[in-house]
Amino acid sequence: MFAKTLTRRMALTLGMAAVTTLSSAAWAQNTAAPVTVEQAWARASVPGQQATGAFMRLTAQEPLQLVGVETPVAAVAEVHEMKMEGDVMRMRAIASLDLPKGVAVELKPGGYHLMLQQLKSPLLKDTQVPITLVFKDAKGTLSRLSLQLPVQAMAPKGGAMPAGHGMQGHQH
Repeated sequence: MFAKTLTRRMALTLGMAAVTTLSSAAWAQNTAAPVTVEQAWARASVPGQQATGAFMRLTAQEPLQLVGVETPVAAVAEVHEMKMEGDVMRMRAIASLDLPKGVAVELKPGGYHLMLQQLKSPLLKDTQVPITLVFKDAKGTLSRLSLQLPVQAMAPKGGAMPAGHGMQGHQH
């Protein structure tokens, strides 16, 4: 009994020590998902706004697929893509996003992004939002990466948004 308790305490201590600080003040627990996250942030919202986006750069250390998003701040969280179809920009949920080994994949306004819908309350600037990314490897094994994303009105420096994608110009 004492050995089990000691082992659990050691595992908890090691797990807490494995928290890694990432760029843009996002942090992640070191889980089974071999993914580096950079320039992570979520767009601030205003009262009454039902949806917003979250953005980041993901680099997988092995071929993976991003297959899900979880957050307690929204009733619906999905991986989305925006792309031109003729002269119309279309947005839709996608079942998965391929993350090739060693290749940075951008989730950014106007492209792939995380869509948070049916917000339970506004996301306030200078707060943080918990997001868990769900990945699937080539064997079908799922892994998760829990993040705390800073909430900002616009992209952090080095993660510039395309023209016309500020708070007023970008509607979901």
